[in-house]
Amino acid sequence: MDELKLPLCGIDRLRMATDGHGVTALVVSCGCPLDCRYCINPFTHGDDAKFKTVTPEELYERVKKDDLYYLSTGGGITFGGGEPLLHSDFIEAFRRIAPEGWRFYTETSLYVPEENVRTAAGVIDRFYVDIKDTDREIYKKYTGIDGAEKVLDNLRLLKELAGSDRITVRVPLIPGYNDSDNVRASVELLKKMGLTDLDCFRYRVRKKAKNGADNGAEQAD
Repeated sequence: MDELKLPLCGIDRLRMATDGHGVTALVVSCGCPLDCRYCINPFTHGDDAKFKTVTPEELYERVKKDDLYYLSTGGGITFGGGEPLLHSDFIEAFRRIAPEGWRFYTETSLYVPEENVRTAAGVIDRFYVDIKDTDREIYKKYTGIDGAEKVLDNLRLLKELAGSDRITVRVPLIPGYNDSDNVRASVELLKKMGLTDLDCFRYRVRKKAKNGADNGAEQAD
């Protein structure tokens, strides 16, 4: 069996109460199946993506220096990207060698194969799901992928496997793509699915691509 390796774009250490409880390290992986108009981390995919592959053991050697902070604050590792659940087998292998007291978090679009969701549900303590929009046409226009139904199916599966109390769903208002009525419709659908921790916010465009098009966003109240 081939050794599991993660295409690692970078590690952001000593984050406080950001996408997880306590002190966390954000592990940024490369690769994403979506082509979101306002991608917050465009450097993680495309032909110009720069990364180094690491094994679970090599990643552990890089993050274990902050073990005391994780254990004393109830923190741990946040897997982001890109789409980190493309590498759910790696995360599962890393969990096996990480200290028991570390908590695992992930930021995900859930646009991944069903088996990846099943694997992740067994090893991730909390999921932050960026749903984009539940409307099929809005989702396709924004991400370039006709994937809204797949994401919703995976979200239903994740709720079944992990429970709603381990899931935060982020519902953004995306300038030029949806509006407050679309956000309300998404919220109503998600509530009907039994999801209760919903984070509604507005994307704020923060930079422009070389071609002059907006190519980044950040969360705003």
